[in-house]
Amino acid sequence: MVRWILRPVPRVTPPPRILDGALGTVLEAEGYRLDEPAWSARVVREAPEAVAAIHRAYAEAGATVHTTATFRTTPWGVGAEADRLTHAAVRLCRDAVPPDHTVLGSLAPVFDCWAPDASPADAAQHHAAQAGRLWAAGVDGILVETFAHVDEAEAAVRAALGPGPVWCALTPGFDGRLLSPAELAHGARRVHEAGAACVLVNCLPAAQALDWIAPVAALGIPWGVYPNGGPPGGPTAHGTPGAAHRFAALAQAWSATGASVIGGCCGTGPEHIRAIVETVSIPSDRR
Repeated sequence: MVRWILRPVPRVTPPPRILDGALGTVLEAEGYRLDEPAWSARVVREAPEAVAAIHRAYAEAGATVHTTATFRTTPWGVGAEADRLTHAAVRLCRDAVPPDHTVLGSLAPVFDCWAPDASPADAAQHHAAQAGRLWAAGVDGILVETFAHVDEAEAAVRAALGPGPVWCALTPGFDGRLLSPAELAHGARRVHEAGAACVLVNCLPAAQALDWIAPVAALGIPWGVYPNGGPPGGPTAHGTPGAAHRFAALAQAWSATGASVIGGCCGTGPEHIRAIVETVSIPSDRR
């Protein structure tokens, strides 16, 4: 008698799109000062070519989705220069990457990513103004990113809705104490219902990312991940021998779980993105 052995058939998912990596920590590694509250916006003002060079390096490494250096080109970060520096940052990115690549405007919490209690009651008004600057500057979409306050994240997504897609990245923080996996998944559902076309998890240790992305993946919505390259609270891994390949090995698991987007956050660099492209099975037309 012939016995048939039934094996589970893996779910077929499209290959992930490749998001770029960190900007701020790469600039710091190159010796630029990123003082609060302007952070990378200071380099947009003082050394724009350094920002453009990093965008080019990510494109050459294989990223096809790029985030602008607009994390702090806001009135809170740069005062009256918000409009000028937002437009300048978008133009730096647009001119540095191939014309068929996607440029997303980075839109951050109004105040501090790691102090969600500081979220202002009028956050939606601030986000609507910054989103307006980004759309006017010519972005393809907006990445609402590094939010641990779900109410503010939802408000930011609604305020950012416009002519292109809006993505939203939630973070549990370096130590995982800002949002639990269940809280993050609940927030993911909320921002998706608010209009986020893709929900991502960012700015957490890469080795722990699966703990948070698994419940998000279970929601059945488009999702992605771009974690940090270093340990929580410790030095970043940018430039550390072997770090990029260890990061890419973890990315294989994220891809197998069904990630629509994979990239890097603090402590990653072009070498991490290149290693992901070389390690994860990605057809050339998706790189």
